[in-house]
Amino acid sequence: MRAVIQRVTEASVSIAGKVAGACGRGYVVLLGVGEGDTEEEVERLWSKIWKLRIFPDGEHHTGASLGDVEGEVLVVSQFTLYADCRKGNRPSFTGAGEPGESQRLYELFVERARRDCGHVATGEFGADMQVSLVNDGPFTICLDTDDLKRPRR
Repeated sequence: MRAVIQRVTEASVSIAGKVAGACGRGYVVLLGVGEGDTEEEVERLWSKIWKLRIFPDGEHHTGASLGDVEGEVLVVSQFTLYADCRKGNRPSFTGAGEPGESQRLYELFVERARRDCGHVATGEFGADMQVSLVNDGPFTICLDTDDLKRPRR
């Protein structure tokens, strides 16, 4: 699984001109599911996101986690995180997971996030969406579960 996490002061996702989900201070999580991803990746990725200390805590610029600041989350599915642009100019998405399984894992991720976080909003899996946000910092982090399971060097 891959995620782009943006620390935001506010964000929303619209479908056909209507707001489908929104959040205040917290994270926008653009979530991509890859071929072969499992429930283990859901847990590993959410656990890392939940514990990330990227909010100011008064002493450090990055000392507080999402839970520490009672932050909100907006999760948006984004298979394009698996774009392969190594050959030619048209991205290939063969590394993205099959739609049915990807949707199941996306929904499981959202469910898992809701166990920890008081406010979790979403877009609609597979829909054409427009995301609006105010990136706070700006602060953006890219995570890939393949990298999260490798030991540090």
